[in-house]
Amino acid sequence: MSTRTLRIGTRASALALWQAHHVEGLIKALPGAPAVELVHIKTEGDLRTDVPLWALKGKAFFTKEIDRALLAGEVDLAVHSLKDLSTLLESGIELVATLTREDPRDALLSRTGTRLADLPAGARVGTSSLRRRAFLKRARPDITLLELRGNVPTRVEKLKKGEYDAIVLAAAGLKRLGLEDQITELLPTETFPSAVSQGVVGVCCRSDDAEALKWLRPLDDHAARLATTAERALLRRLEGGCQVPLGALGTSTGGTLQLYAGVCALDGSECLTARGEAKPTVEDAIALGQRVAEELKAKGAARLIAEERDLRQAAEQP
Repeated sequence: MSTRTLRIGTRASALALWQAHHVEGLIKALPGAPAVELVHIKTEGDLRTDVPLWALKGKAFFTKEIDRALLAGEVDLAVHSLKDLSTLLESGIELVATLTREDPRDALLSRTGTRLADLPAGARVGTSSLRRRAFLKRARPDITLLELRGNVPTRVEKLKKGEYDAIVLAAAGLKRLGLEDQITELLPTETFPSAVSQGVVGVCCRSDDAEALKWLRPLDDHAARLATTAERALLRRLEGGCQVPLGALGTSTGGTLQLYAGVCALDGSECLTARGEAKPTVEDAIALGQRVAEELKAKGAARLIAEERDLRQAAEQP
């Protein structure tokens, strides 16, 4: 029996707390498990609700304060939505556990139960994601896109109040919070490729903390590890940290790891896709992500990403 209490650093939003409590439950189910406590940490992404995140300088808006607390020894574990975590981790931090993936798709919620294809022209659709904006514009260039901030329940409430005709959120968060009944339509990954690592919870600790490593390693899900390793390798090769209108999804079937990715112009006018497959090992997953990234670059993805960066720089706040 461990006498040390493991302190989990987490944001205080409803979804972040669900994820932290889920990790707590998984640890407590292990034989001889230690006591666990949650430490709430405010991040820049929680505090800066006045502007779109893509218009802010920097990156890791929902993770860097938690990682700083981890490195400072104020917490022992950091629980993140893996899609928020930079592809380049701070020195001294290790991504030890990628938990079993929830549904990776995006979900459309509409006030009247109308599917995306049937929304009226000019319908007000809310999203805070550049990726979703781009793919929504490709599917429906006639809709009006509006910024949408706040935690998941807040966003759903804004829809119900009539501030939007529809909104797009991650299906995983809705399902984890018991809001699955609010979903009008699950958007297909072929035309709406998921955010890198969407639906996966990542748990980090200090790379020299043998005690924490011991309790986290049994929680790692091999299929989620392979898929997100390929996706994150692709993202790292393509962009280096900024938000980009990119979606990617790794899947395992029949002993083969497959990766599909798409980069879309922000106005929806152009979409580039690539896919590949590899053996189901971590090394092959990294190579697969890099290979698919290079194929996208060869097709012109770098130009689309550069256009996004130009827009970002023009919109950056002082």
